[in-house]
Amino acid sequence: MSEYEQEYIEEEIIEEQVGGSHFVRTKQRERLIRKGRMKQERFRGFVRFFLSCGLLLMLFYIATCKGWYMDKKAFNYVGSSAVEIINNKIVPSYKILAVLKNSNVPDVPIYLANTSDIKKELMKLTPIDDVYIRRYAFPARMQIIIRERIPVITISPDINVQPIAFFTTDGKLIGREYLPLNKQYKTVKVLSYGNKGDDYHKWDLKKIQQIQKIARYVETYSHEPVEYIDFRNPNDVYVKIKTVNIRLGRIDENIFKRIERIPSILPQVKLVDSKVKYLDLSWEKVNYLKLE
Repeated sequence: MSEYEQEYIEEEIIEEQVGGSHFVRTKQRERLIRKGRMKQERFRGFVRFFLSCGLLLMLFYIATCKGWYMDKKAFNYVGSSAVEIINNKIVPSYKILAVLKNSNVPDVPIYLANTSDIKKELMKLTPIDDVYIRRYAFPARMQIIIRERIPVITISPDINVQPIAFFTTDGKLIGREYLPLNKQYKTVKVLSYGNKGDDYHKWDLKKIQQIQKIARYVETYSHEPVEYIDFRNPNDVYVKIKTVNIRLGRIDENIFKRIERIPSILPQVKLVDSKVKYLDLSWEKVNYLKLE
């Protein structure tokens, strides 16, 4: 073997030894990397497990905490922080709570509470037209929004007697338990005994609208507000304005034509020296002032 061949063989042996040690080191590094990744995966798994348990516990606490449940005495007294009643100007809050006592306070979380029974009970109160119920949590409470019927006519047996009943825009007759009305309601005062020919208990929506129309006509042609309409004798109706009492007579198909004659004779009332008892418009073609 020549010297050249021997040197070549030695170089090959050295390369194999060096290459083998490099391969070993590579494999060792790969094992370390795999071990590190496995540790990271285990750590992440533990973190996910504990986070999931914590989230479940938190959800359980939120679902069962007292902030979702209403006070069992929420319907017992006015002013409870658990029940807010708004927009009720005719029905007092204590009457609403008295009705609510017929419905149990929800014993489930407020977001699961069925309020249909509460609304059904409140709708039994005649002045109430509709009810909206909002639910809030933390603390659990209800907001009851009332929409009431609008009064348009009040009934009284005499001008010096407080109203004993009133009619609403949809023709509902409501008794004295909801009187007196809030001053913001501008109604037509009608005098009626409630018996015989002028029995207001028998009035329907058409009759209510007719009375409203009479009041509007008189105010339009006299330029004065109507103080009251006297229906105690339905065959001889009077309308009182500030300047004079107006006799309309029978309510028939020509009543509005007679009202239209007010501007032609009303100025004469102020020119008369004597006290005027009433302005008579009960005749079809004749107007005159009745003096005392």
